[in-house]
Amino acid sequence: MTGAFVLAQHAESNKLDWGSVTWVCHPGSVGASKLAIVRGDLLPEKGHNFHKHPRQEEVIFVVSGLIEQWIEKTKQFLRPGDSAFIPADTVHASFNVGDGEAKILAIFGPAVGDGFETIDVSAEAPWNAMRG
Repeated sequence: MTGAFVLAQHAESNKLDWGSVTWVCHPGSVGASKLAIVRGDLLPEKGHNFHKHPRQEEVIFVVSGLIEQWIEKTKQFLRPGDSAFIPADTVHASFNVGDGEAKILAIFGPAVGDGFETIDVSAEAPWNAMRG
C-alpha cells in the first residue's frame, strides 16, 4: 500500500436521521486495516444516541458546534478543539445542543469490518432515561 488521498467531493457519505457520516479513512475507501475515521455532521437538537463499539476504542474530536457528550453515565459539554476518549465496549452518546449544525471527527481503532461496528443500546435501561 502506498497511501491514498480522499478528496471531500468524492468521499462516501451516508445520511442518517440525526445528520450524516462521511468516511475520511476506512478499509473500503483507502484500504486501511487498523484505522477508521468518520466526520459526523449532527443536525441541531439531534445526535447519535446511546451505543457502543464492542471491539474498538474511539476518540471524538469536536470540529464545530456544542456537543453534549456522554461516556457511560457521565455528561460533559464539548466545544471546538475538545475531545473524548471512549474505551472499547463502553456506552456513549453525542448530541448537538448548539444553535447550528455541529461537526465531529470520530476516530476508531482498530478498523472492524468495513470500518466500525455499532450496537444501539438507546432503548435499554438505564440509557433510555438518561436525558430525561
